Amino acid sequence: MTKKPKLHIPKAAARPGDTPDFSYLNLSKAGTVERPSIEARAADIEYLALELVRVLDDDHVAQGPWNPQLDKDTLTEALRLMVLTRAYDDRMHRMQRQGKITFYMQALGEEAVSIGQGLVFELEDMMFPAYRNQGLYIMRDTGLVNMMCQCLSNSRDMCKGRQMPVFYQNKKNNMFTISGNLATQFPQAVGWAMGSAIKGEDHIAASWVGDGSTAEADFHYALTFAAVYNAPVVLNVTNNQWAISTFQGTAGGERRPFAARGLGLGIPGIRVDGNDLLAVYAVTRWAADRARSGGGPTLIELVTYRGGAHSTSDDPSRYRPKDEWKAFPLGDPIERLKKHLIKLGHWSEDQQTGLELEMKTTVTEAWKEAISHGTMTEPPFLDVKLMFEDVFAEMPDHLKKQQDKLLKMRGESS
Repeated sequence: MTKKPKLHIPKAAARPGDTPDFSYLNLSKAGTVERPSIEARAADIEYLALELVRVLDDDHVAQGPWNPQLDKDTLTEALRLMVLTRAYDDRMHRMQRQGKITFYMQALGEEAVSIGQGLVFELEDMMFPAYRNQGLYIMRDTGLVNMMCQCLSNSRDMCKGRQMPVFYQNKKNNMFTISGNLATQFPQAVGWAMGSAIKGEDHIAASWVGDGSTAEADFHYALTFAAVYNAPVVLNVTNNQWAISTFQGTAGGERRPFAARGLGLGIPGIRVDGNDLLAVYAVTRWAADRARSGGGPTLIELVTYRGGAHSTSDDPSRYRPKDEWKAFPLGDPIERLKKHLIKLGHWSEDQQTGLELEMKTTVTEAWKEAISHGTMTEPPFLDVKLMFEDVFAEMPDHLKKQQDKLLKMRGESS
């Protein structure tokens, strides 16, 4: 009997009430994946897109050729930044629940992505982040108060009330504005990188999307342009297993790893343990060095897990097991780096407790200052006239008329 076509519907390995199941993840042993030259051809290093680069083993010891040999100061600073990111996230999440801000998105469990990769890039390199890269903004001196004010849409809001909370920007330090339209930042990063190459600069670009965004057309456009024009760009897919309530298999993660998406175009792909800061740093350093030396783009898949809800508008208990994050085989990135430092004799549990308290205090003080610039219900408020500005070099007559009408209604003059 001839077989007939059968529609395949991807299904999550576990749903609410089930035992968490991560058997679908292909996990390589720490230290076993070969590290090739940055000059290697994509066709010769396909294994990097299929295996998983890991440095820290189960005993928190660095292993293998990808060990970046980072010094004590760099590791402790990375730990501080990850703890600060989590403390900031916790505060802002609680403030949303208390009605102080309208919306928030945590990076819980994904801190090593922003911090591990952020350590690699130079200040002149252009970053095109996604909405879970707050660690990058913190690293690039955006300022906790400025970030909080953006979420509050108050008188000090960097976006002047025109963006959703968490859609920060930092033009001074080459951080592009976050976009709610998924994957738009990928072709933007490629275009910026092409421009840098045209100008003969050695600056590179980097961008991030989630696993679900790889199904967007912009993702594929970006890969094509990056490959054709050999753009000096590092393109990152943060595979945190869930695109809101949609399992990563729906975007094609069941067939082949997301890191393999660029192989047909000649773009090297690397799949890395996204909760191992050392591995994240090492892989990103390889890709950045390759781009800076004329080797072109690299696609990195960071295998991690979204520890919290997609956003404060989401309830993950409706589509995944409640304790799934605790069962994730790659663990908690902060806990893993902490234990690695303890293993090296550079850290202790008491120091960790002190650090967490210090970062919570830092965030609390920043919040006190942020609300002094206004909240959603308490002044000072944004000047309403701002809504008519920053679109045209010279305000056209129709906007002037609208502005005058609004001001008259408010009993003000233009």
